[in-house]
Amino acid sequence: MKFWRLAASVSAVLAAAMALTSLSTRVAVAQSAASKGLEIAKAAREGDRGYNDFSAEMDMVLRNRQGQESNRSVRIKVLEVAGDGNKVLFVFDNPRDVRGTAFLIHGHITTPDEQWLYLPALKRVKRISSSNRSGSFMGSEFAYEDLTSPEVEKFKYRWLRDEACGNLNCTVTEAIPTEKGSGYSKQLIWHDTKEFRVWKVEYYDRKDSHLKTLTYKGYNQYLGEFWRADELNMVNHVTGKSTDLRWSNFQFRTNVSERDFTQTGLRRVR
Repeated sequence: MKFWRLAASVSAVLAAAMALTSLSTRVAVAQSAASKGLEIAKAAREGDRGYNDFSAEMDMVLRNRQGQESNRSVRIKVLEVAGDGNKVLFVFDNPRDVRGTAFLIHGHITTPDEQWLYLPALKRVKRISSSNRSGSFMGSEFAYEDLTSPEVEKFKYRWLRDEACGNLNCTVTEAIPTEKGSGYSKQLIWHDTKEFRVWKVEYYDRKDSHLKTLTYKGYNQYLGEFWRADELNMVNHVTGKSTDLRWSNFQFRTNVSERDFTQTGLRRVR
């Protein structure tokens, strides 16, 4: 009888030890996936630092469910800010009904970005509140929050898997926004393992349903260091609409004026 009691006790101890080992393994794997996801995000950020500033032209193509298209011409300037997020300026040139409209972003690493929209018809600068950043940007399938630089500190990361993407090898990382104002529950991001360029992003709404997919095409390298895609395509799986952003005429280190990236500067945009 004592033998059976001893055997039962030993079995219980072994079972507890195995359960603890299994839990420790799961925790270690989870920590490893989180660490790897964070390192991928940091590598992507580090690979795009040091350009100082750049300007470009962009053709925005809005496409409805039936395939009908409308076009908008946009000029863009980006200023890199040491120790903080980038400053970005969008200026619409065409069509006539949006000409002179300007959108300014002051990105921040840990605090909410600041965004302003200048409407020439009203001659007024409108501040975009955090609660409105999930709204459509100028009728496109891009939300206001999609246009900001994805600061590493504003997400929690988890590596999911490695897989082929076209002729490249990619990592797939889950990024969960930590800001309360985000319209997304998570993003899945495909980076190639060589240059850590983004090739695809899947956006999931607050109910965790797949809302949109963003794909990048035609990467070119500038100054032998900085990669930029020629085309971005955002598809909304709920509405059936899509938006293409076709980039051209990239110019780096043009010594753009910081005065252009102010609320006062928005009114002077030409």
